[in-house]
Amino acid sequence: PTVKFGGGNIMVWGCFSTNAVQQKEPPFLEPLSWRFPEEPTKDEPRFPPNFELTTPMAPESIKVICGENSIRVEAKRDLLGSGVLVQTTDVTLGGCAATEEDPKAQILIFESELHGCGSQLLMSEESFIYVFTLLYTPSPLGGSPIVRTIDVSVSIECHYRRKNDVSSDVLKPTWAPFSETKASEESLYFSLRLMTDNWQFPRSSTQFFLGDMMKFEASVEQFHHIPLRVTVDSCVATVVPNVDTVPRYAFLGNNGCMFDSQLTGSSSHFLPQSHKDKLQFELEAFRFQHGNSGVIYITCSLRATEAAANVNATNKACSFSNGWREASGIHHACSCCDTDCRAGTKSSLTVKGKQQHTLAHIQFTRINIFLSSNMKIDTNIKVDVTLFIC
Repeated sequence: PTVKFGGGNIMVWGCFSTNAVQQKEPPFLEPLSWRFPEEPTKDEPRFPPNFELTTPMAPESIKVICGENSIRVEAKRDLLGSGVLVQTTDVTLGGCAATEEDPKAQILIFESELHGCGSQLLMSEESFIYVFTLLYTPSPLGGSPIVRTIDVSVSIECHYRRKNDVSSDVLKPTWAPFSETKASEESLYFSLRLMTDNWQFPRSSTQFFLGDMMKFEASVEQFHHIPLRVTVDSCVATVVPNVDTVPRYAFLGNNGCMFDSQLTGSSSHFLPQSHKDKLQFELEAFRFQHGNSGVIYITCSLRATEAAANVNATNKACSFSNGWREASGIHHACSCCDTDCRAGTKSSLTVKGKQQHTLAHIQFTRINIFLSSNMKIDTNIKVDVTLFIC
């Protein structure tokens, strides 16, 4: 055939057969024996004798000191325990850089107030919790964009008790919060008891005869308070349970002056005060001249002051025996017993211009003493407590 293309002639010659020949695949005489190779076996690890795998231990590289109003964190520059020292600028406490560095010990020191360096304040029922975060962010090595350690974030907590006991030996408040006053009211307990002749036990028998010495012991339980001194400011005897009735006999008054021994020549007196929270005194039994019932009622006022307070005109226990004598030996404090011991004092809270830190007024509003022909005595005590803290 002739094929025309463009402007020339191309002659193509070919032979074609009408009988097609079909080719057949030669049969395989034997099956293939080739297989994929097996994976190489792995040898079991061989450990030396007595070998034990150990769990990596966290490095002890951080020390924390929680102060009263600040925190101090000491971090080793080998922070990760790998032997590689971190860069000083890569470690911060909540974004705050190290305040000091110990080059010899390779230690970074961070100091901050509890409210500083991004701290968070959490509260539980028992504690205040200040939470800080020590951050390590590695910087690229040299001029490259790579690092060979990871970022580290260490949480640090300082726990402070929400409730604590405070002694006024250290803290001397100048105000009287209601909560402290109420707590102190509930913690003080006063008693006035009849005692045996040897002062060892409360007296079980309540019978006396005229002229017998009735032994009384006033005391205060301190509980959580600082040491206290108890004094008896006054005692009044009446024939009915009412201090404003007549007849009445004030055998003790003027802030601790035992008038009975001065007025009647009796042996009534305070004993030397060996324990400041206890005060013992003896009262010679008596009856009213026109009292036929043999019953008297006594109302006493007791007071507790700080044990460290000085014995003075308003804080004393004085007896009369050829002159006034004070139970603790500070006899000049009794010089006002024949006048007015409160004259010239600004208030019961002030002593020589200085305030007493703890002062409690305790009134025994009812102490009943029943006197029959056998001088029987019984007591019933009710205590009203008011505490002032200055």
